[in-house]
Amino acid sequence: MLQINLIRENSQEIVEKLNKRGFDASSITEKILDVDKQRRATQKKLDDTLAESKSMAKEIGTLFKTGKQDEANALKEKTSQIKAQVKEMQDELARLENEQNEMLVLLPNLPHESVPAGTTMEDNEIVSSEGDITELNQQALPHWELAEKYDIIDFQLGTKITGSGFPVFKGKGAKLQRALISFFLDEAINAGYTEYQPPLMVNEDSAFATGQLPDKDGQMYHVAIDNLYLIPTAEVPVTNFFRDTIVKESQLPIKSTAYSACFRREAGSYGKDVRGLNRLHQFDKVEIVQVTKPEDSYETLEQMCEYVTGLLQKLELPYRVLRLCGGDMSFASALTYDMEVYSAAQKRWLEVSSISNFETFQSNRMKLRFKGANGKPVLAHTLNGSALALPRILAALLENNQTPEGIKIPEVLVPYTGFDNIR
Repeated sequence: MLQINLIRENSQEIVEKLNKRGFDASSITEKILDVDKQRRATQKKLDDTLAESKSMAKEIGTLFKTGKQDEANALKEKTSQIKAQVKEMQDELARLENEQNEMLVLLPNLPHESVPAGTTMEDNEIVSSEGDITELNQQALPHWELAEKYDIIDFQLGTKITGSGFPVFKGKGAKLQRALISFFLDEAINAGYTEYQPPLMVNEDSAFATGQLPDKDGQMYHVAIDNLYLIPTAEVPVTNFFRDTIVKESQLPIKSTAYSACFRREAGSYGKDVRGLNRLHQFDKVEIVQVTKPEDSYETLEQMCEYVTGLLQKLELPYRVLRLCGGDMSFASALTYDMEVYSAAQKRWLEVSSISNFETFQSNRMKLRFKGANGKPVLAHTLNGSALALPRILAALLENNQTPEGIKIPEVLVPYTGFDNIR
């Protein structure tokens, strides 16, 4: 959530920056500033009235001590009237603060200066591309046919027991999933991240703190009877570990990693773009999260990108790095890099990771701070990234490594799978 003092001091600049996202903030910022003006005026009036009431209380005490009871009682009656006025002002202040917050949460984060303007994925900027594109013969199969051929993923069984987008992994397919999870976690731990196993459901405050609510309300699975939300990513519970917390500066950066199942209601179009593992409602992912000092966050973002591309290199997958345009970034992000791997059988790029710097957008919502050099609390910066999301990684591994003899397992995964080929 953007800070009100930032809007107050830089309203025109904020409107211009949010235009990069294709978001017209001119009208809402005017309304926010108008309500803020009323709120501050009410706060000043309340403060002055409370000061007057305090002064009168002292005067009443003095009058009673000096035997001037009639004057003291008259003043006491006046203070009763002031108390009623104070209650009205407090109610009005609460109403204005609520109205202001309801508008503030509708504003997305400000894009970093390096973010390209644009509204669709075609406006994203290719930063780098690595690895040789695998050339397959004409008999090569897409992963959903390979899954059936080698009996490692059952999409129809998942549809039967739950619905479309909930596949069942079996045999070597299940073991390959587990191998990828273990590999990603071990790599993160070796890179200095602390592993957590978080809950798969969060409360409304947690979903709000990381920016899922109210922006993505319709994309989350909601357990209405308990008012809990199934997590779309481990970022949500892990970042909320630090909600309403003042961490020690010496603790920064805080590096956390977690494996979780992820749940997303997002609807997809029909066709090959969503076939098989391309888009699921439930999938597995290992997440990395960092909490840093503001001056370190963009260097940290680059380091996290290098870490994720290192995983893709170890998996021997061709990949490219994209800097997302303003309109393609998430609501809470200031700068996002996407990692895509090339799917040889589908002949297209598949997104497998998003790595984002949220600056103070999440920490302002969740009141995540550290004490700066002057001893005053300072909002920390939060970052997170997929390291990695399994479905499309698995799809690319199956398709790119298919041979007449079976599917070759990347060397780095063999110690985890216990086999080097799926036949």
